[in-house]
Amino acid sequence: MRCIGALLGIAFGCAASAFAAPFAYITNQGSHDVSVIDLAQQRVVATVPVGRSPAGVVAAGGRAFISNPDSRDISVIDMASQSVVRTLQAGQGPVGIDAAPDGRQLFVADWYANELLVFDTGGTATQPVARIAVGHAPAGVANDGGDIVYVAERDDDSVAAVSLRERKVVARAKVGTHPFALLLDAPRKRLYALNVLSDDVSVIDLSKPGAMSVTATLHVGKAPYGAALAAGGSLLYVSNQHEDSVSVIDAATLAPLRTLEGFGYPEGIAAYEDKVYVVNWMDDAVSVLDAASGRELRRIRTGKNSRGFGAFIGAPTPP
Repeated sequence: MRCIGALLGIAFGCAASAFAAPFAYITNQGSHDVSVIDLAQQRVVATVPVGRSPAGVVAAGGRAFISNPDSRDISVIDMASQSVVRTLQAGQGPVGIDAAPDGRQLFVADWYANELLVFDTGGTATQPVARIAVGHAPAGVANDGGDIVYVAERDDDSVAAVSLRERKVVARAKVGTHPFALLLDAPRKRLYALNVLSDDVSVIDLSKPGAMSVTATLHVGKAPYGAALAAGGSLLYVSNQHEDSVSVIDAATLAPLRTLEGFGYPEGIAAYEDKVYVVNWMDDAVSVLDAASGRELRRIRTGKNSRGFGAFIGAPTPP
């Protein structure tokens, strides 16, 4: 998972208003579909049927890629038509997912096979072009377009750095207990690992090539699940599943600022412009927050058991 600024790339530069508004793609595990929210209108404008029990999502290169663990595949949604245009075969249990910013490479964690699957999405192939061995129960995945893909090895309490060129793990860092989600903070050369059983976030320093080291541990609520950088990257938002809360942290100093209450088993979280979007699994809704204050502005109804695990905001490719 990447910082939303890196995800949106040039598609949201000064000419963004000339093209379609960005969309949020919310995976609904219970209804086996994706709710598409138009961020300009702040409402659901499409519901797209996908595979079984969709969980992971990444929006990149004019497409949204959805991991469906129970049907063991990836649904590819075209953002222009808001329809599934392709299905990729994804091993034994795809969960975490990320992509290069242009969407031409896709990275999927196969939970049961202990592999990172690499897809070339520019062609017509439906099978991965590489399967790279990683640790046990890989979950979150993060990449910023470079050679290294980071993978949370949940059952090993570690994060692996995988080289696409060498097709192997080239570095590891021990983190907290059961890391699940990952978030890259490229400007600060950091990686955040959310540890669902130790209720904290490991801050990994990436400033030295080929090395990873934990430089801080941030204590948050119970079972941190998703993270996003908001307010120009100055605030780190973390959703706490088992506490129905969201922690807000100063991203520069790593000091805790506030804890927001009133969510329903919050899972996925992403930021765009001056708002933060929190996906509520129990409430079948997305909370829209003011990024600066954390105040809830509205709730948008979605499908059943919404998850939104990943970088779920993106827009069609400009013509």
